Amino acid sequence: MTSSALTATIDLDAIANNVDVLRTAARADVLAVVKADAYGHGAVPVARAALAAGATELGVAHIAEALALRTEGITAHLTAWLHNPGADFDAAIAHDIDIAISSRRQLDAVVAAARRRSTTATVTVKVDTGLNRSGVAVDEWADFADALAKARADGAVTVRAIMCHLARGDEPDHPLNSQQADRLDAAAADLRRLGAGPEVMHIANSPAALTRPDLARDLIRPGIALYGRTPVPERGDFGLVPAMTLTAEVALVKKLAAGQGVSYSHTWIAPQDTTIAVLPAGYADGVPRLLSGRFAVRIGARSFPGVGRICMDQLVIDLGPDGGGVREGDHAELFGTGHDGAPTARDWADAIDTIDYEIISGIGARATREYVGGDRG
Repeated sequence: MTSSALTATIDLDAIANNVDVLRTAARADVLAVVKADAYGHGAVPVARAALAAGATELGVAHIAEALALRTEGITAHLTAWLHNPGADFDAAIAHDIDIAISSRRQLDAVVAAARRRSTTATVTVKVDTGLNRSGVAVDEWADFADALAKARADGAVTVRAIMCHLARGDEPDHPLNSQQADRLDAAAADLRRLGAGPEVMHIANSPAALTRPDLARDLIRPGIALYGRTPVPERGDFGLVPAMTLTAEVALVKKLAAGQGVSYSHTWIAPQDTTIAVLPAGYADGVPRLLSGRFAVRIGARSFPGVGRICMDQLVIDLGPDGGGVREGDHAELFGTGHDGAPTARDWADAIDTIDYEIISGIGARATREYVGGDRG
């Protein structure tokens, strides 16, 4: 059996643990966000694991992502919330996808699609309560609400939910969080007065789900925490378990003389005779080039620093004069759960001033996904 040069091992038991942590913290049902191929973890296996662990429904950004889940036989309630002008609302309606709408234009397009199909579309109202991104804008709200009420009365739509996105959820005590919730409550009250009240409401993202149960309403909508990454690190890990461990097989071990440079531009010069190893992972695989010289990997019980420029397909580590006992074919842990001081995705993120969301969702398709734990049937 041929081993994979680069492997992202996904622990489905960690996904299950994280669903339980979130549900317990918020005291609410979980809408598991599996957009962007479940943040790089694999949408279908993660969706199944989350549902088996007690998540009640799923959310994605694009209709195409929702359709891919339906194709794999996933029948749970499924919401998609980001649509370009040519979005295929006909397909969404045909496959029982809850369409979150952010404007009067989108509402009109969904109603037109429902009428073409002589059926009723299920919709969620997405309200812009302060993030100033997608969502029905304040100056459009009155007209939108009236049009929605008419569409519901005509049987073109059923209003399943109302939602918003928090702008400062990772600052739990910021007053804008409560203000946004109040604005969404007010919008829901408007719809109820018009006879188009939603069945459920969801506001809380990962940080709010873990720290602000008062914002939970009917559902929470966690993303990053589902994958075991704490969204409020200053408050701890909350019992979350990182689900992805990225490993690479050592492709080459070789001696290097003192004074010799490594990789493009020789940004690192060996200060002494040493041994280096090449790992088949680079920026095309989601290892940021900016991380060059700012990371270490774990092989066995030892850590080894990355040296020289990270390339498109490979990187180099310094094994030291004794070679560290490392051989070709050994496996290096690039990041994972952080056990015994091993590197984490947050270590990478902190080193280059970004967020671990970007790190894990950027791990490319050349990394073979292997799944452990959970029900993988």
